[in-house]
Amino acid sequence: MLSEELAAVRCDLDDFAAEMFEPFARADQCRWDGVYLRGLLLDGGRKSVEPMAARLGEDGNRQALAHFVTSSPWDAAHVRARLAWRMQPVIKPSALVIDDTGYGDASACVTRQYTGTAGKVTNCQAGVSLHWLPTAPPRR
Repeated sequence: MLSEELAAVRCDLDDFAAEMFEPFARADQCRWDGVYLRGLLLDGGRKSVEPMAARLGEDGNRQALAHFVTSSPWDAAHVRARLAWRMQPVIKPSALVIDDTGYGDASACVTRQYTGTAGKVTNCQAGVSLHWLPTAPPRR
């Protein structure tokens, strides 16, 4: 069942999803993009498909969500770019810094990949962070 907070903003969230995922041409993508977004915003520790589907109640079709995430042809870079353009007037950044860091060689989801942290290919997770550096206030 959706939380009361999420239910209160569902129309706005559906409009936002339609804007971010606007280039999606297939009806199944248009159906599941907003559901996936709601699943990411709901309370709960794990944001993988199965727990999200359970929290989404009647919208929680695990198989359809899994297909949307893993097999549906969409470009995440395009969605990120649309989001960046949407947020630019709100946050007015002077600089955005994207950083990837390798960590956790003994935890879940570890795979062999290059990490700048180690300077080589090693077993690790890669975490990507986005930092906003605001414009400095004028000096007096």
